[in-house]
Amino acid sequence: MDTTQEQVKHLVEVITREVLVAMNEAEYRTKQPAGDYCSTECGEGVCVDTCFNKVGEVVSAGASRLTSQLGSIPEDPNIASMIDHTLLKPDATADQIAQLCYEARKYNFASVCVNPTHVKLCAELLQGAKAKVCTVIGFPLGASAPEVKVFEAQTALKDGATEIDMVINIGALKAGDLTQVAHDINEVVKVGHSQGAIVKVIIETALLNDEEKVTACLLSKEAGADFVKTSTGFSGGGATVEDINLMRRVVGPEMGVKASGGVRDFEDAQNMVRAGATRLGASAGVKIVQGMLESGNGDKVKAEALVKAY
Repeated sequence: MDTTQEQVKHLVEVITREVLVAMNEAEYRTKQPAGDYCSTECGEGVCVDTCFNKVGEVVSAGASRLTSQLGSIPEDPNIASMIDHTLLKPDATADQIAQLCYEARKYNFASVCVNPTHVKLCAELLQGAKAKVCTVIGFPLGASAPEVKVFEAQTALKDGATEIDMVINIGALKAGDLTQVAHDINEVVKVGHSQGAIVKVIIETALLNDEEKVTACLLSKEAGADFVKTSTGFSGGGATVEDINLMRRVVGPEMGVKASGGVRDFEDAQNMVRAGATRLGASAGVKIVQGMLESGNGDKVKAEALVKAY
């Protein structure tokens, strides 16, 4: 198939999706009580409809299948500035957290990602730095009640976090209770955005089939989350190129996609970025930057400039 035929095929898919979304939204609006509204997101053969009441609370959600593929891969920016420098081990000490923050300053990482108990310390150590403070909510199982996740997020934000990585209710997703999953995500996103924080939704790809991955991504997009994220790193699997490709196609070019778990060196990082990742969760951030310095490609100059800045 030549380029022109490919373009026509893609245009047909775009038009088909938009028509189906418009039809779904119109149908739901006629069925909902006054003050309620519904939103529809589609991708990779699945559409998810989420309905909200007049105060923005999720009242129902469901998924249906269609045939359409959309989305594109963003340009490859400098990898160092995409890394969430991570230390989430339960035995992490204050000294180790301080070292993490020092490295984040030195290499201009996007953030440090730590457990909530370390947020205050990181906020103090990174005051005035480009690196942000990221923490995890409902981590690592995602099985906390939505109210607990909201309280945890509120406390973390008060302590100085500016980025929130929340774990979805994986069991509810597996059981098809999409209303519960949508409510869970929506409540944390509302709290985070009320304080100007970035919210990333961890869908735990290692425990999901492809259709569940698509549904989780669409629910996150409908809730207004800023990123979808592959993994906690605590469930027997991490990011794969295939999953990043899938997630990017589902959420389109505007929403962030974070690859986390198993990103151990510069080659891994490059592969994830090429697949569509715009953030990388890694405990090996320094090793990745060192690999970038040694690679001899276009990123070398960027990396050297970062190191010399400190």
